[in-house]
Amino acid sequence: MLLNRDEASMEGVEGANGARIQLAEGELLHLLNPQALVAFRGVPKLREDRFMDLKGMYRKRRLIRSDLSGPSEMILSLPAGYHLKTMELTEGTNLLFDIRSILFYEEGISMKSVLLKIKNMLVTRDFLKMKFTGQGALGILSRGPLFEMKLEPDVPVYVDTRCLVAYPEDAKIDLCVYGNHLASQHMNYQWEIRGKGTVLMQTGTTEAELEAEQPNDGLVKRVLREVIPFGGVFIK
Repeated sequence: MLLNRDEASMEGVEGANGARIQLAEGELLHLLNPQALVAFRGVPKLREDRFMDLKGMYRKRRLIRSDLSGPSEMILSLPAGYHLKTMELTEGTNLLFDIRSILFYEEGISMKSVLLKIKNMLVTRDFLKMKFTGQGALGILSRGPLFEMKLEPDVPVYVDTRCLVAYPEDAKIDLCVYGNHLASQHMNYQWEIRGKGTVLMQTGTTEAELEAEQPNDGLVKRVLREVIPFGGVFIK
């Protein structure tokens, strides 16, 4: 599979983000959002749409996926402000993703659901992650560039819950805040992650989100958010 990365993040024109993908003969791509396909060059039979399983329907909010074979070429549209990164999975990879972050995956990769811990479900309002294993390319959507950070068993990595994209299934992960008293009151929930391998995170918190976190409320509410433990989480 050949991805034209120069076209994967066309900035400056709202809604114009896109990517060009070329598939060689024998290659097969599972596109989880068929509506992203704006142009296709190839024999018509090289596209086959199929119903997703129930878990995929629920998590992706889609009924159908498109299976696209080569030789072919296609143009995909991306949501405004999003980037597309391809990641090559190898045997032994055990990363967990939110399926909403996945645009496509190649044949040779399998996907299954993993249930989260109860306490993590309650705070994140999410109860499933998707595990991708095998060999092939994974197309990841993110707000802003993606960064990796290496994990260690003894020294934790703290990642904002809004920014974590993927982490190893066997990593130890818990919800927390960190830092001194004032820092822990003010911050959003963090994932405390220990283990081996790497975590993947997006860095594109939007201006709208930043403004939403600083609403035009009265002085009393703003002070309470700062001084009450988890005030920024519970006082809206």
